[in-house]
Amino acid sequence: MRRGVRGTPILVTCAGIARDGMAWKLTADAWNEVIRVNLTGTFVYCRAVAPVLRAQKSGRIVTVASINGLRGKAGIANYAASKAGVIGLTKTLARELGRNGVTVNCVAPGMIHTAMTTGLPAQVLETAVAESALGRIGEPEDVADVVVFLCSDAARHVTGEVVKVDGGQLI
Repeated sequence: MRRGVRGTPILVTCAGIARDGMAWKLTADAWNEVIRVNLTGTFVYCRAVAPVLRAQKSGRIVTVASINGLRGKAGIANYAASKAGVIGLTKTLARELGRNGVTVNCVAPGMIHTAMTTGLPAQVLETAVAESALGRIGEPEDVADVVVFLCSDAARHVTGEVVKVDGGQLI
């Protein structure tokens, strides 16, 4: 947890692993590992800071999901389910913590150049570029800038939202 604008406490959760495979081929271990890291990890951190933020009557929580939590995609049932869960958790926490002066929002990136996407096959990257209205893959800074905005006073009346940072992949 970091201090934000004017001392506002901030939590940003950005956990993500993938163990891809068609649903009928996924092992229970692959399913559970992705859910544990991506969804349960996010929940554990949010649960830990919620009492502090409620007591202070201020705070920002920003979770990081994925556009695949909004649309689903073949071959990533566990990942898409985990990120859809993060979105549902975000909306629920926004309702639960809002009266205590806490905003809770979610950023849903599309394809972004990260360590997780580095080893993807060229065809996957080409498809993401073709889907994108901007015709490119995003950079980590594209996501970080939106997170900074959601943690700022400029977003003090924004809560329960999912902000896509996908270059128009999911239009």
